[in-house]
Amino acid sequence: MLDNFLYIVWDFDPVMFSIGGFELRYYGLMWAITFLLGERFFSSYAKREGFGNEIVETGFVWIVLGAVLGARIGHCLFYEFPYYITKPWAIITEFRNGGMASHGSALGMLLGMWVTCRKHNMPYVWWLDRIMIPVAIGGALVRFGNLCNSEIVGHVTDMPWGFKFLRLYPNLPVEMVPAQHPAQVYEAICYIITFVILLWLYYKLDMGRKRPGLMFSIGLIGIFLTRPFIELVKENQEAFEEGMAINMGQLLSIPFILLAIYMFWGSIKGRFPVATPTKKNTVQSNKVKNNGSRSK
Repeated sequence: MLDNFLYIVWDFDPVMFSIGGFELRYYGLMWAITFLLGERFFSSYAKREGFGNEIVETGFVWIVLGAVLGARIGHCLFYEFPYYITKPWAIITEFRNGGMASHGSALGMLLGMWVTCRKHNMPYVWWLDRIMIPVAIGGALVRFGNLCNSEIVGHVTDMPWGFKFLRLYPNLPVEMVPAQHPAQVYEAICYIITFVILLWLYYKLDMGRKRPGLMFSIGLIGIFLTRPFIELVKENQEAFEEGMAINMGQLLSIPFILLAIYMFWGSIKGRFPVATPTKKNTVQSNKVKNNGSRSK
């Protein structure tokens, strides 16, 4: 009786509802909410700093595309390369079977932001700083989606907050299911803390304009410096990681940690430009303003 009291029994159905062969899962909903929040945050940035809505529309398309394709391709390359190199079409055709990598998503978004800043003649660092706010809260939401799926679990633990993921052991009675670290929750908490810090830096201290590059570096630290430590209590995602001194999640975090150090140092030294509204990146807002004045 005491043993059951100490642990959290987790038997959550990952499917919200299904119609015929179509299923809507909480994991997919978390991604959708993340993209919606991203659009809302960038609309807030544009209005607050005097930029046109056109940059938000362009950025939304390219960043979302980069995030989704990057996450999918990243998983296939980083974690299941031998399988997908022989069946590259399965990257798309087996999309619904799962497999998304946060490091791949980060690379995809970096590319999407680069395309956007080229189109609107804006400093790349403007996008880098501001993307971290929705990325942090979005990362937390996606990890809660992983929790709904009973995936990305941790090692067996005797801590009172351990989860008994019943869906991973369908043939075992609940008393025989081992309690495991809820690694998804650990990551989500780190992301939420990072999100709160970034909100404070941007909206309270205006660091997006005072110290370009600072928010990006702190966001990377909050997400990718914590990841290697959480990996210590997390089960490896693929069998090939068992023979590695550090697993794939830790290995892929190293470049982002180095980038965070570089960006932090550059920000302190004032090496990155401040973005200012120009005729090109405010044209859309001017059109809206003019149309609004004529309609009165």
